[in-house]
Amino acid sequence: MMDWILPLALILVGLLTGIIGEKVIFHRLQKFATDKNIPGSHIIFTSLQSMPFVWFMLAGFSGAVVSAPIKTDIINLLQRLTTIAFLFSITLVAARFTAGFVHLYTKAADRATVSLISNVAKAAVLGLGILIILQTLGIAITPIITTLGVGGLAVGLALQDTLANLFAGFYLILSKQVRTGDYVKLNDGNEGYVIDISWRNTTIRELSNNVVIVPNSKLGSTIFTNYHLPAKEITLTMNVGVSYNSDLEQVERVTVEVAKEVMQEIAPDLINNEPYIRFHSFGDFSIDFTLYMRVSEYFDQRIGKHLFIKKLHKRYQEVGISIPFPIQDVYVRGTGE
Repeated sequence: MMDWILPLALILVGLLTGIIGEKVIFHRLQKFATDKNIPGSHIIFTSLQSMPFVWFMLAGFSGAVVSAPIKTDIINLLQRLTTIAFLFSITLVAARFTAGFVHLYTKAADRATVSLISNVAKAAVLGLGILIILQTLGIAITPIITTLGVGGLAVGLALQDTLANLFAGFYLILSKQVRTGDYVKLNDGNEGYVIDISWRNTTIRELSNNVVIVPNSKLGSTIFTNYHLPAKEITLTMNVGVSYNSDLEQVERVTVEVAKEVMQEIAPDLINNEPYIRFHSFGDFSIDFTLYMRVSEYFDQRIGKHLFIKKLHKRYQEVGISIPFPIQDVYVRGTGE
């Protein structure tokens, strides 16, 4: 019984050290890095989540195995299991770390992240790590790779739709026809912001905050409009009509001034792109023109139109410009008796 005191003590020390290291030291270091805003600290600490506890436990268990009064064969087996657990934990940390930095890179490049790329990177690191573990244990990996290649062909035939969506997702990402954060409108009428491209679906959030799920293969073959390409800024157009007795020079000057005020509120960075109007027709009740004004993105059209109509209506009333409404004169022919 006395021979088991040291092994049990090592396991207990490993358990207590793991708890202290995880709950106290690790969290304090994480809080310090967050407060100091150290670049990449969030990814590093997320990758190491729960690992200090696991590593201290494995260290205590490994020491207990060596000092325990058990047979050599059992010691070798337990040491091998401990090695597998340690290597797998290292692989898991590397996979988290890789996925985190891929996530960070795609976010910096495309304004938002794509889960497909980070998940594929994570799966690749996990697969490579498992092969390294098998090689370390003396298991030949060449037959396994060959088997996976032959089996992959059969799986590919069985999962054609899934693979079609997977490769369509890669095509959408690499071609940059649609990126996360873009506002798109499909030919079936659905429209909204692309919030993610996964291995199977593209997720689009509508302005009503509902979510539309579109298979990647369908999005890759459908006709859609991307309002953020080639540039995020777009031109807002508004059709206006003024009465025939209006001074058109005054109308143009006042309308452009109002448009500039609106741009100053919602798109000050684009103020150098001056708004302008173009008269285009003599209508039944008014002289019609179109205003052209730049806004930062597709969604800003709503607030732009809202502010422009309010301000223009008020300014026209102040300067005496009238916006006519349809009038019809009805003549009734008298009927003699």
